Amino acid sequence: MESNKKDSKTLKGTGGELHQTAEGNNSILTSQQGIPVSDDQNSLKIGSHGPIAMEDFLFREKMFHFDHERIPERVVHARGYAAHGYFEAYESLSDITSADIFQRAGEKTPAFVRFSTVVGNKGSFDLARDVRGFAVKLYTKQGNWDLVGNNIPVFFIQDPIKFPDLVHAAKPAPDREFPQAQVAHDNFWDFISLMPESMHMIMWAMSDRALPRSFRFMEGFGVHTFRMVTKEGKSTFVKFHWRPKLGLQSVLWDEAVKINGADPDFHRKDLWNSIQAGNFPEWELGLQLFGDEFADSFPFDILDSTKIIPEEDVPIQIVGKLVLNRCVDNFFAETEQVAFCTANIVPGIDFTNDPLLQGRNFSYLDTQLKRLGSPNFTHLPINAPKCPFHHFQQDGHMAMTNPKGRVNYEPNSWNDAPRESPEKGFQSFPAKESGLKVRERSEKFSDHYSQARQFYISQTEMEQGHIANSLIFELSKVQTPAIRLRVVTHLPNIDEKLAERVAQGLGLQEKIVPIKPAREPLKDLKPSKALSIALNPPKTFNGRKVGIVVTDGVDDSFLDALISQIEAEKATFEIIALTVAGVTTLKGKKVPADQIIEGAPSVLYDAVALLPSSEGIKVLARHPAARQFVSDAFTHLKFISYNSNVKSLFEKVGIMSELDNGCIEFSEMNDVKKFIQACRDIRFWEREPLVMP
Repeated sequence: MESNKKDSKTLKGTGGELHQTAEGNNSILTSQQGIPVSDDQNSLKIGSHGPIAMEDFLFREKMFHFDHERIPERVVHARGYAAHGYFEAYESLSDITSADIFQRAGEKTPAFVRFSTVVGNKGSFDLARDVRGFAVKLYTKQGNWDLVGNNIPVFFIQDPIKFPDLVHAAKPAPDREFPQAQVAHDNFWDFISLMPESMHMIMWAMSDRALPRSFRFMEGFGVHTFRMVTKEGKSTFVKFHWRPKLGLQSVLWDEAVKINGADPDFHRKDLWNSIQAGNFPEWELGLQLFGDEFADSFPFDILDSTKIIPEEDVPIQIVGKLVLNRCVDNFFAETEQVAFCTANIVPGIDFTNDPLLQGRNFSYLDTQLKRLGSPNFTHLPINAPKCPFHHFQQDGHMAMTNPKGRVNYEPNSWNDAPRESPEKGFQSFPAKESGLKVRERSEKFSDHYSQARQFYISQTEMEQGHIANSLIFELSKVQTPAIRLRVVTHLPNIDEKLAERVAQGLGLQEKIVPIKPAREPLKDLKPSKALSIALNPPKTFNGRKVGIVVTDGVDDSFLDALISQIEAEKATFEIIALTVAGVTTLKGKKVPADQIIEGAPSVLYDAVALLPSSEGIKVLARHPAARQFVSDAFTHLKFISYNSNVKSLFEKVGIMSELDNGCIEFSEMNDVKKFIQACRDIRFWEREPLVMP
């Protein structure tokens, strides 16, 4: 007789009163060999704070199978775009690290950088609400160093054994293969609701950080804690930050939806066009450096990838810059075939026992072997080091570089064979490790809400509203009421008002009883200004784009003055007209169009200018695309410049009575300069309460 008895277990290391239930013996989780699994939440470690044991065959099997699920595109980060450039060190860091790349001020090291979305496939759109990959390959004189990070400094999970589950939950459901490139569905939020450790990342993922305006306006983070080691063997913990020189900028959700329809390659084109025009994107490399004393006193574990170290606690030291100055020659040969690996480090850089980092180090070689078909993927030009290299690895599919001569083994007694070098070779930091072999996490890993709260209270009121609206939208797509409710029960541990706002937006009738945290959250963490985009605005309009709508008879003086001001600000523009042939100005000058009004919605621009003639406005006022252009620009809080002829179009759209200081009329030449100066604020945020729910 079949038993109906339920076997219930608490999820260790995730905290709270969350349980998974199995019905009958057939529901017990096993390996592919049928071996029952006792703990699918934690990999096997040497002590709860120690490294992962290589003998963990359950983790190995799970990760091995996951790494080989897709061919030929990447399982995650499939949609990517990349460019060549260089890294230039500002100063010598020989007192911190022996890494050659940091020894000489002003020296340039070749680099290749790939940006990507995570969840979508190769054919998905650019403006998904998603984490963005920020992977940097540095071709140093000591070999290749891959700093494989994201545009968000934390991650969803603490232990790599959960990575296949996370990605499975985020990807389209296996029975229906939708939704694509989005996580607004039951499986993802069911997983998240059972993983309190994800709550910090959820705050970031629901914030404006998940909708970057451009790769050029996006931060990058190494996520994990690494070590920097000097020639003498002194170790310093380090976290890596890439800071965009142009500042941070995101799009609104409604903009993202419309951009994906108008131009799904929006981010790709932006990077390509900026480099081709000579407007090379730049980031500065910042380091957070700290020692054992700080690590021991910090209230969270520095090895926990769901945590940050606030800049107020450890200031960022700027040590160099990354410049992208050359597009790829062939997308497949370079962008698609590039193989990043977190285990690619150079002397002077070393790992820590961050379990997620250790799991990534273990996983990536499997991934590249499956995707590129051979262990010789390192021979591909985009992956090969640019410094001399010598080894005895040989043969295999697509071998392009085999050892010359008779020697292909070591040790050997031949004089011309390469030799190991204790002096110059990579040396692992001799950290002392001890402990029982256990499937556990450090107790300091169990606070899942404190930093989620810190991130939330660090946002402006407007940004907090965006997080709440994002949660409401995402959870409104979840069809199972119990999952929606379960997610919301986490929110009071972050912020009571946030929980109330989301519950109200979802129309929840149930009383919101906060889930019991595994460790009581800290309520006294102070806001960190660095976590807000709005509190760190760019100082110029540099790198942005203006859409200029013109008709025949456009006033030459205002058009020329506007273009001059845009170029002086190092911004760009596109001329938008009724036909691609362009227009004839008031003085008879021919001006070709870059876009037609139907193909250039205002969501593609950071600010807009409307300069029709008195006759031209009659056509525009009747044109649906022109009316939508103006309506969206106003709704999306853009700065709008216009001449007196446009007022009839404003009346047609219904915004004439609502014009504000973000709408600047060109009545005299000084107004042009006033408009571009206003655009430095990127958006006219004061308008949002009037146009957004």
